[in-house]
Amino acid sequence: MSKSSLVPPTAAGVVTAFVGFASTFAVVLKGLTAVGASDAQAASGLMALSIAMGLACIVLSLWFRMPISGAWSLPGAALLAATGAAADGFPAATGAFLVAGALIVAAGLIKPFGRAVAAIPSALANAMLAGILFGLCLAPIKALIETPLAATMVILAWLLVSRLKRLYATPAAAIVAGLVIAFSGQGRALDWAAVTPTLVWTTPHFSVEAVVSLALPLFIVTMASQNLPGLAVLSAYHYKPEPGPLIATTGVFTLLAAPFGGHAVNLSAVTAAMCASPDASPDPSKRWIASLTCGCVYLVFGLLAGAVTHFVAGWPLLIEAVAGLALLNAFGSALHNALADVSEREAALATFLVSSSGVAWHGIGGAFWGLLAGGVILVITRAGASAPPPPGKSE
Repeated sequence: MSKSSLVPPTAAGVVTAFVGFASTFAVVLKGLTAVGASDAQAASGLMALSIAMGLACIVLSLWFRMPISGAWSLPGAALLAATGAAADGFPAATGAFLVAGALIVAAGLIKPFGRAVAAIPSALANAMLAGILFGLCLAPIKALIETPLAATMVILAWLLVSRLKRLYATPAAAIVAGLVIAFSGQGRALDWAAVTPTLVWTTPHFSVEAVVSLALPLFIVTMASQNLPGLAVLSAYHYKPEPGPLIATTGVFTLLAAPFGGHAVNLSAVTAAMCASPDASPDPSKRWIASLTCGCVYLVFGLLAGAVTHFVAGWPLLIEAVAGLALLNAFGSALHNALADVSEREAALATFLVSSSGVAWHGIGGAFWGLLAGGVILVITRAGASAPPPPGKSE
């Protein structure tokens, strides 16, 4: 293998890692702090996730010799932000992360369980995701009201770059936000004790409320919005690995990251194409090098997690605006997919409205109740559609 043939996939892997980290780390930080993480715990979670998904990239690409990319669960982080803190705080959240990881492993190893997860109606899964993302996508508007100049600069950067290359729009917005924070004096002064890479152990606490409101929805959105589309992306580029071991491996890395604040590791659904496409290498047999490189760069980013978290903590509203911009496309796609089938539209709308309402009952968040409401309506709708016509009337 010539050195020149290694350059394209290596470069693709570096770009993939930068886009994957820079475009969504703000959502991850927002989600972790929303469920009760301190700055140190949030930095630990970001670091644990970066290392875990980096190792997932390395292990899976070497194992299968395919461009298989790991990632943190972006919709899962959005779910955390929308759900908020559990009654027992961040320890209850880490317990929910462990349960979600165990469910992901089970989905990979137990075929009937995996098929049952895949059987969840796509309209309801997308509607729940759209409801989770809706509140976060309002963050740029809130930022415009409270900090109009700074927010305008960030939004304009996102708009201008998206006209050229949408994939780089959110990293550009994140860079502008960082510059605004730095020159405004809102960023925290450099404190080596605070930015030194440190994994913080949080002893998990298991509660029914956290399992139902966090673990189950986290598992569902991660499977439906990340793992299954990730497999589809690989298939689109003619890579067809056995899905069970892939999904189970991401669940194992979720279990390893959870006590340190990592919410979920999964197959990449968006940036996967950057490693698997011909842009990474004209030779399909060499594209796994892109995923391997991506994993190595993620490990480096993990060491910077403390510095990133410490710096942006001075202006959380602007970082939330970047997170909202990062999620706009995902929100639009989820809402479109949820409402595409007319026969399931009422159930999807109910799921979306309940999930986005922020309602919590018995400590259980709206994502679960939204999925339950939509499921009930869908069952009733289908039962009515399949019922025989009254006697004396033709169909």
